[in-house]
Amino acid sequence: MSLASIATPFQADVRDFTRAQQVVAEAGPVDILVNNAGIKRDSALHNMDPAAWQEVLETNLTGTFNYCRVVIRDMIRRGGCIINITSVSGVTGMAGQTNYSASKAGIIGFTKALAREVARFGVRVNAIAPGFIETDMTGAMDESTRKKLYAQVPLGGPGTAKQVARAALYLSSDDAAYVTGQVLTLDGGLS
Repeated sequence: MSLASIATPFQADVRDFTRAQQVVAEAGPVDILVNNAGIKRDSALHNMDPAAWQEVLETNLTGTFNYCRVVIRDMIRRGGCIINITSVSGVTGMAGQTNYSASKAGIIGFTKALAREVARFGVRVNAIAPGFIETDMTGAMDESTRKKLYAQVPLGGPGTAKQVARAALYLSSDDAAYVTGQVLTLDGGLS
């Protein structure tokens, strides 16, 4: 059986705790949760609109909290695996991304703390920190900015969503049964 035949995608505003409860109720028992929602509203801090700060933190960090909070009681009873998608920005910090970097660093701390909290119940919690990945978010950058950013990557360019998905597949598999509280960085050597 392929993972695609047993995975159920849902679209929702992750900032809404009530909607998180509805999604999980519709999904049924959750064995593997991948928190992948993320937005950015880049700006130098001295120009950052407080609403942009709030929106990024609520989506990226609070959204992760919302879904983990909804599934965790059942996972404590049955076991399970949580994978939080963070970013190399949360590992190293990026100029012009204080809100994004703070939210993604928060996910790293959240992941490590929750892993310690629930390990004894057979629940594993890990994070993946992608660098520059070919996505709609990087595709929205102008060509010259993308080229400058990709030039900083020792492996010479962006990664793919498929590579991130394979990392998530590994972390959710029995091969990673002794892995928890870790951040797997997929950034082509950037950090």
